[in-house]
Order: sequence, then structure tokens, then C-alpha cells
Amino acid sequence: MLTLVPDDATQDAQLVARALAGGRAGRQAQEALYAKHRAGVSRVAASFNDLDADEAEDIVQESFVRAFRALASLQDADRFAAWLSTIARNRARSHLTARSTRRRAADEATRESLLSNDSAPAACDQLEREAALQAVRSVIDGLREGPEKETVQLFYLEGTLSAREIAQRMGVGKSAVTMRLERFRARVKDQLTEAVLG
Repeated sequence: MLTLVPDDATQDAQLVARALAGGRAGRQAQEALYAKHRAGVSRVAASFNDLDADEAEDIVQESFVRAFRALASLQDADRFAAWLSTIARNRARSHLTARSTRRRAADEATRESLLSNDSAPAACDQLEREAALQAVRSVIDGLREGPEKETVQLFYLEGTLSAREIAQRMGVGKSAVTMRLERFRARVKDQLTEAVLG
């Protein structure tokens, strides 16, 4: 008797259908899709040379999370692999664009800080540092309890852990910690600007 073995695309379509059905079988189908396609998504992320290993791993995880959330929008389940690769490429590009934007903003802030420090009298340095520290504490106090607040408390108030150590402690990728710290710095900068202008 001849047994037909489904090709990869047919296999993907069957797993996608089971995943969409939900329940325990749906979770098992998602796990099977993850196991089957993880290496391919990792290769896509690794093809972006500007990503470090932690960032590439974050892209892999984010790609699967986004794919499983949007699975119902996949019109051709046979094309799951190509669709997932497109998601991974888009996530990597978005990540690199956001990182570049954050770096430009940080560079601008540093330049502004250097310019203001050059024109400000040295006697004001201590007052400015104290005002900045107060702004940091104020913004931290205003954050909702959660991962972002915990991240900035560990980094700024405890001050003994690196971003990588915080990521390990919290069980997230280093890029997630970096993004939280960047968002926090932007808030502090906004608050300092308001205080100066207001």
C-alpha cells in the first residue's frame, strides 16, 4: 500500500488550521510550527549583519509572536514559511530603523548637553546634576508598576547592574532592556526641558 507523505507546504497548512482551531491541539500546532521554522527565521535575522546575537534572538521571538497573533489574516496557509520570513525581515528592518533613530536622538541630546555645559557657569554644575537626579526620581515615581519601572529602578537607582545583567535577571532580551531605558531617557529629557522652559 502506498502512503502519501504531505509536502512541507501541505504540512504547514495542516498545522496552521490546527493552530487556528485553538485549544491544546492549537498550542501543539504552534509549537510544531515554531520547531519546524525556527532555524529558518534565525537565518533571516542573522542575515542582518548590524544585529548582535541578542537582537537577532529578539527578532526571532517577536516574529513568531506576531505571526501567531496574526495567523487568521494569513490568506494562503501553504505560504506560511514565506509569510513568516517576511515578518522576520520587517521586524529586523523596523528594529534597525528604531535603533538608528534612538541613536540620532541620543547624539542630539549629547550635543545639546555639551553646548549648554560650555555656556553655563561651572558653579551651576552641581545644581544641574541635582535637578537631573530629581527629574529621574520623579519620572520613576510616576511610572506604573511593571517591567519598565523595574528596569529603570535596577539601572538607575541600584546602579550596579549592566543592561545585559538586568535582561538576564528579568528573563528578556538585552534589546528589550535597552528600549525601555531609551524610552525612559526620552521622558526624563522631556521633563527637564519642560522644567527649563516652564
